[in-house]
Formats: sequence, structure tokens, C-alpha cells
Amino acid sequence: MDHQEFAHMWVQAWNAHDLEEILSHYSDDIEITTPMITLATGGKESSLQGKEAVREYWRKALDKFPDLHFDLIHSTAGVDSVALFYKSIIDKHAVEVMFFNEDGKISKMYAHYD
Repeated sequence: MDHQEFAHMWVQAWNAHDLEEILSHYSDDIEITTPMITLATGGKESSLQGKEAVREYWRKALDKFPDLHFDLIHSTAGVDSVALFYKSIIDKHAVEVMFFNEDGKISKMYAHYD
């Protein structure tokens, strides 16, 4: 799949607040690392592993930010990876780097915010 096509599908799923559609892009053993986890856990951790842990974290995030909306600015492709640059919640800019497994699912994700 083209990285721009993927980026638009990914943003569309988030903007629809469709948690199952969001999670459909990720492997069961997904590992995410983001400073937002640190904020949510009071500084205890910055990574989550496994689709169920990620589902619960994102469900809470969608509940907390019912007006969540992402605006894609740019996407770039790497080797088995993509980086998305977008406007996130609370007017923050974000870059997410996602690494795909052999099944085309995201197995690792790192988020960066300004």
C-alpha cells in the first residue's frame, strides 16, 4: 500500500473515533512508545505492548478527547515503515514513525510531539 494512501486511511479512522478500525492497522504484539503515555500514567511508563493494552489506552484517550481531530500535514516512506506528520490534539504537532511486520501490520510505533 502507498504510504499516502495509508496515511489518509489512518487519519480517517482516528477522526471517525472508530477504535476497531484504528486497531485494524496494528499487530497483536504492537509496541507503542509515546510521551502521552507518560502523561496518562503520571510518569510511570512511556511504552505499552500488546493490542489489548493499547486498545484500553486509546479507548480512554478517545473518551477524554471527544473532539479529537487529526490534520495530516505530510507522510514519508522508509524501509518497511512510514512517518506521519500531523496536527494533533491541543494544537500540538506530532510525528509518528510506524514499522510494519511481514503481514503489513504496524508492529512498533514511536510518537513525537512539539
